[in-house]
Amino acid sequence: MTAPVAPRPARYVEHVMGLPVSLALRGRHTTDAHARAAWAEAFAVLREADRVFSTFRADSVVSRLDRGELDESDCPPELHEVLAIGEAARRDSDGAFDVRRDGRLDPSGVVKGWAVERAAAPLRALPDTDFCLSAGGDLTCRTLHPDDAPWRIGVEDPRDARRLVAVVPVRTGAVATSGAAHRGAHVVDARTGLPPAGLGSVTVIAPSLTEADVDATAAYALGPDAARWLTARGRTGLVVGDDGVTTVVG
Repeated sequence: MTAPVAPRPARYVEHVMGLPVSLALRGRHTTDAHARAAWAEAFAVLREADRVFSTFRADSVVSRLDRGELDESDCPPELHEVLAIGEAARRDSDGAFDVRRDGRLDPSGVVKGWAVERAAAPLRALPDTDFCLSAGGDLTCRTLHPDDAPWRIGVEDPRDARRLVAVVPVRTGAVATSGAAHRGAHVVDARTGLPPAGLGSVTVIAPSLTEADVDATAAYALGPDAARWLTARGRTGLVVGDDGVTTVVG
């Protein structure tokens, strides 16, 4: 007897924050009005995050704060939350991760994961529906029923985007990868101002995308200490050297 084939997930894709954002839904609500409304609400959260935090928009709250046109006390509570997460990451990484560098404010290393995690709230409210919400390759997902297949998350080879170094099954949780393969040397060790040496990418699996994204970025900034630092934090993940050697953490 042939086992039934699970229906293919319904997929949605839009661009915001300079990134492709995609959603996969499977289960009770995939293409109906409830699904479309949840997607619209999730996307509105991301648009608002772009309005507040984008360093590429002159009218964003972060840009105006960085230019001295606003005081932190005049900023929305979301900004204080993000800055607090950034400050905790700075302390935990001994300064390798810092949202303030060279006199400039750039909380991008916190915002993407934090914003996508918040955007998933309306998707979690969909009954009997699994989801996987991804922004630029970082994602948060949910699987409700034990019999449902986990989401299979591919971890890209930083030296060759056509290859995967691993496929990670995730039921409920988040996966984030930090590296230079797609955006160049945008992550630096804030203590030196230089890109980390010896690393291709760092992938972290965690309960929330806020945690996964910040820790992946901080670990990557730490360079050779990435695996040791993640192990000390009790994280699970992969550290890929620029020579292709992969270290499994956790």
